Amino acid sequence: MSMKHLLPTVVSAVLLTACAANTPAPVAKPASINVVMQEADAALKAGYNDKAFTLFKSAAKDFPADKAPWLRMAQLRFDASNYGEAIVNGLEALERDPDDVVAYSLVAVSGLRVSSRALADLTQKNNLSGSVRSEAQDLAKLLRTSLGEEQLVPAKVVKPRTPTRAATAAPVPKPAAAGGGTFDILK
Repeated sequence: MSMKHLLPTVVSAVLLTACAANTPAPVAKPASINVVMQEADAALKAGYNDKAFTLFKSAAKDFPADKAPWLRMAQLRFDASNYGEAIVNGLEALERDPDDVVAYSLVAVSGLRVSSRALADLTQKNNLSGSVRSEAQDLAKLLRTSLGEEQLVPAKVVKPRTPTRAATAAPVPKPAAAGGGTFDILK
């Protein structure tokens, strides 16, 4: 073989060797999701909620079929009153386990809190009319039926009842001062 033909071969071999040497080593995945979840729990216990959330997010990426990190992220966001993200994370948990009652609860109560806040804002601005009003009344009726209550906001409390799980999950709005209850128009 002549030097003219050997030189391109040598240069190609050197370039391939250089490329192979610059390839980053694969990042090691944690041995198990339990290890990551324990680290996140330790971060929570120490008061590092952001670090815990990051660890849960990492676990969700590294173990995509597991619902646990999504459920924990949903709970963290719910506890921080970030209901939009709580809903998104809760729905991710439900994608992985459609029968998870805690995920359904987080999604439902977060949605109700977002809706309650929006309805209260609309009521304060006196913009609750027309189709928005009728839709709100329909939703209130559906809620009353689901909860087995005739009114969402009782006019007066006669006797304290033992709270149910649903009753303790979301606070019931209090009647407003002079003008009646915030949701009186929904009754």
